[in-house]
Amino acid sequence: MQITSSPVATLTLTAAAVLALSAPLAHAQDVQVVRIAHAGPTSGGIAHIGKDTENGVRMAIDDLNAQALVIGGKKIKFELVTEDDAGDPRQATAVAQKLCDSKVAGVIGHLQSGTTIPAASIYNKCGIPHITAAATNPDVTKHGYNTTYRLIANDNALGAAVAYYAHDTLKIKTVAVIDDRTAYGQGLADVFKATAEQKGIEVLATEFTNDKATDFTAILTKIKSKKPDAIFYGGLDAQAGPMLRQMMQLGLPNVKFFGGDALCTEKLPELSSMSANLSNVTCATGGASVEKMQGGKEWKKKYDARFPGQFQVYSPYAYDATFVLVDAMKRADSVDPKVYVPFISKTQFKGITANIAFTPKGELTTPAVTLYTYKDKVRVSLN
Repeated sequence: MQITSSPVATLTLTAAAVLALSAPLAHAQDVQVVRIAHAGPTSGGIAHIGKDTENGVRMAIDDLNAQALVIGGKKIKFELVTEDDAGDPRQATAVAQKLCDSKVAGVIGHLQSGTTIPAASIYNKCGIPHITAAATNPDVTKHGYNTTYRLIANDNALGAAVAYYAHDTLKIKTVAVIDDRTAYGQGLADVFKATAEQKGIEVLATEFTNDKATDFTAILTKIKSKKPDAIFYGGLDAQAGPMLRQMMQLGLPNVKFFGGDALCTEKLPELSSMSANLSNVTCATGGASVEKMQGGKEWKKKYDARFPGQFQVYSPYAYDATFVLVDAMKRADSVDPKVYVPFISKTQFKGITANIAFTPKGELTTPAVTLYTYKDKVRVSLN
């Protein structure tokens, strides 16, 4: 028996085939790509710190994509845009303008105060929110932009915490202060100096260098003649490491060494060539140690599995900062910065670093500070 297909059957099959082929296209059109940027130094002397924060954003985006979020009636796929500001304020402003022009949905960055402060005004003008996971100068938020937020304690807390510890616990009587003339380093040193003097510590010398220097022999020789109990350095680990090594070479093995979060890294021992006076270091970071964060231990295992040997300081904060942006998008039911930016100020988010909420100026309502030292060439928390 011969079977022939009718024209009606053929038309029906053809229509079904068309629908089947078009279904994936329609489904694909329902997916909206939302780009979130990381801006920071991924080249130069502190590229290891910038890469650490970028890793945190990358992890967050992967975890958010795994949630298959629907915002504004559309399935959302987040994509990471990375920009290198090389730790240079001029390059940071160029990066900020580029991100504005390309209309990213939000920015995690920048790393340093000297790059974050000028970039903040550009983001504010174009209406794109940015959250810094690292910049600590109080001036970052002084303008009260509704696009600028900080997910870490500022220099007022960090510098003061070190000064209190120096006086109350270590019983330091005299100190010399050095800074790198950046917005971060100078600001932090000024807070430490003012607080130390209020506590009765005598500041014997105030010196400065820059954030590219590697030879501190002249400065340290001048300081040595004044016989301070301690040296405070406002600057980065890239300079603090060689400075520690040169202190040993110049016969200052017992002088305490203080600093802030940007020298308080996992890489400092390596940068100091495993200098014996690492045990003299006391440094402060904004936030709890990763071991004491409410989600820190499990998160750190994931981080180390994906980025072995790359953890420094700020990646947990960059991770949470990314989630804070997306949490605001979810509450606003929109990925448009014009719509969701007002929702950031109303954040009540349980992150891995802490429970996150902001003051009207964009600071954390309850910032924490952790002091560290180095034992057996490994960074350990003191509180």
